[in-house]
Amino acid sequence: MRELVLIGVGAGDPEWVTLAAVRAIQEIDVLFVVVKEREYDDLVEARRSIIERHRTRPLTMVELLDPPRPWQSVPDYPAAVAAWRAHRLESWGQAVAGHLGEGQSGGFLVWGDPSLYESTLAIVEQLVASASEEITYRVIPGVSSVLALAAAHRIPLNRQGRAVQISPARMLAGGMPEGVDDVVVMLDGKQAFASIDPAGLDIYWGAYLGTPEQLLVSGPLGDVAEEIIRVRADAAARLGWVFDTYLLRRRDREPARGG
Repeated sequence: MRELVLIGVGAGDPEWVTLAAVRAIQEIDVLFVVVKEREYDDLVEARRSIIERHRTRPLTMVELLDPPRPWQSVPDYPAAVAAWRAHRLESWGQAVAGHLGEGQSGGFLVWGDPSLYESTLAIVEQLVASASEEITYRVIPGVSSVLALAAAHRIPLNRQGRAVQISPARMLAGGMPEGVDDVVVMLDGKQAFASIDPAGLDIYWGAYLGTPEQLLVSGPLGDVAEEIIRVRADAAARLGWVFDTYLLRRRDREPARGG
């Protein structure tokens, strides 16, 4: 029997790799490395450092070239995502069949947590279901950017008796959802926070969380939105990439606290 292991390696700090993740890194026989379009050198180096830090035996590494991500410029978002995932499934299935032998374990290093806004788990589920030979899989959780954001700003994600919503930025077009006071926003490449009504809202923003480049801005949304746009643009120009997320919070009970 063959096994696939999805290993959450945290949002950036190498010390956020759990003992369970370290054990898995030490035990796998093959590492499947997803190389994304225009892969960022910093992320490649971070992945390499994790392996070198926690692995003493030689490891077979298989690169999986990710297909381009076209959905930011196509009208049918669900269809574009489905096509992209189908391409991934075919590529990964061929790699696993060709490089993972009977009785071996193959691993995927997943940034943050494999179960939160990460497509690796969905692809692996399909891969296992469609494989001609039996494959098992397991998931090792990691420190997500959501938890890293709250820790960096020293705030709880939830307030007593109230819910927290985690949402992609494209669902923020109409402003804060009705009946929700705290929203963590992911995948915001277009700074959606700057286009909604800022009245009564605080924002806790963070980029490169857990890394030496970590950036934090917090305060009333109307006061700091332009600052976040400027800081983000400067960082993108300097490093060539940005990973960021933020919490929007209604200010009806608690004032913003600096990060």
